[in-house]
Amino acid sequence: MKNRRDFLRNTFGFGAGFAALPRLCAAQQEPGAGMDMDQMRHGIQRERRIASVETPDVRQLPWRMANGAKEFHLIAEPVKQDLMPGKVLNLWGYNGSAPGPTIQVNQGDRVRIIVDNHLPEPTSMHWHGFEIPVEMDGAPGSSQDPIPPGGRFIYEFTLHQAGTFFYHSHMAMQEMMGMIGTFIMHPQKPYDPLVDKDFAIILQEFAVLPNNPIPNSMNMEFNWLTFNGKVGPATTPLIVRVNDRVRLRFINLGMDHHPIHLHGHTFVVTGTEGGRQPKTTWGPKNTVLVGVAEASDVEFVANNPGDWMIHCHLPHHMMNQMSSVMGPMTRGSSGIPAGFGMEEGMGILREGHATSDDKGPSLGRGMGVGSTRDKAFGNGALRAQEAPPSTGNMAGMERATLPGMQHEGMQMAAPEATKGANLVPGFPQDAFMEGPMMAMDKEVEKPENYGLRPGWSGFMQGMMTFLRVLPSDMYEKVMALREQQNSKPQAMPGMDHENHS
Repeated sequence: MKNRRDFLRNTFGFGAGFAALPRLCAAQQEPGAGMDMDQMRHGIQRERRIASVETPDVRQLPWRMANGAKEFHLIAEPVKQDLMPGKVLNLWGYNGSAPGPTIQVNQGDRVRIIVDNHLPEPTSMHWHGFEIPVEMDGAPGSSQDPIPPGGRFIYEFTLHQAGTFFYHSHMAMQEMMGMIGTFIMHPQKPYDPLVDKDFAIILQEFAVLPNNPIPNSMNMEFNWLTFNGKVGPATTPLIVRVNDRVRLRFINLGMDHHPIHLHGHTFVVTGTEGGRQPKTTWGPKNTVLVGVAEASDVEFVANNPGDWMIHCHLPHHMMNQMSSVMGPMTRGSSGIPAGFGMEEGMGILREGHATSDDKGPSLGRGMGVGSTRDKAFGNGALRAQEAPPSTGNMAGMERATLPGMQHEGMQMAAPEATKGANLVPGFPQDAFMEGPMMAMDKEVEKPENYGLRPGWSGFMQGMMTFLRVLPSDMYEKVMALREQQNSKPQAMPGMDHENHS
């Protein structure tokens, strides 16, 4: 039975993926209307259609027409989510991923969503912000009975709204385990102005103890912060052409608000989880605060070429594996033990005291890919004679090789510090690294990263990705590499309609 299910998933997921894309509506706007001269050149050439929303690192959910409705199939189930190379979490999600696959429909569509519960406990599906009949709302105990383990509930309704919405479990701890997905309702009449590129990014956070792949869903301190289920540098960059008009949709379902900042461009906020905003409310910004259970749509013209960061501007959210540090953070000669067990790593000590020489923070927290207790490293600048040779070569360095350290496939150049740095109060502030973090360009290599500066990944952590504004020739090169990769056979979970008539 499992083999048959996998076969059906792979077949429908790969072949029917294009069916999930929305109907593209003809534009009502005159060519070049509302554009300046820099935008007009490309604007006149583009097709006057609504752009399908891309969700980097998250699949689109295919559908089929059945009895007058677009029918989707979601399976609530435990998943193994690869946040970055070497860091896999046991989460709960939909159809094999957390967040779940993206649903795209049109305003006015009738939809049917079949939800199967493969979790070990009851669940329910809430359609966040939808104006639908109460019996379809998905609030357990008030609008429906919870879906029992092994059970199924079929939601069906007609959509009259348009904008950025999302679906999620209405069990609080299940939300914290990853159970959310994007739900896009395209408008019947295209928005003015049209966009060339449209992206959606879900913001999530998890509290993960060292050496434990299961998040603590009740914790209030989070150390893995994700864009679409990935952390920097494993997040996939957003690829656009110079002078494209771009929409970014940010969706937040966690415990923290996130000020999302875009480098190199000024945008306007054009929509929220409630829908499109009047143009009279639009104003220039480069940072948007995406609150818990909110969505924010921003738009801008990508007229500034380059590889521009998009990231949460909370400093701790620009890190992977950030957590409270116990033990000495001074530059002692004994250094920092390179790893402990789960409890000691978080400061939960069974013996001794937190400031003893052997209770320093674990080096394994730096990127969370392994916590090894085989050697102690100081948290200060390494002296060249003490540092083992490194095969890493960071960008921007004049020397071909530098003394430093290599840890499980990642390279870290020797930290740089001024003479007498130890005498400066508060130094060091870059925790364990003091400069270039661990680079892993090869481990996260993908078409969208083509042409980035060598060593770029050493400075990309946590809630971070790139907006790559590329000239036409480079844009076509990256897209050709992506098409070449996508043409390779691959398994894509999709629709499984066993036992459904």
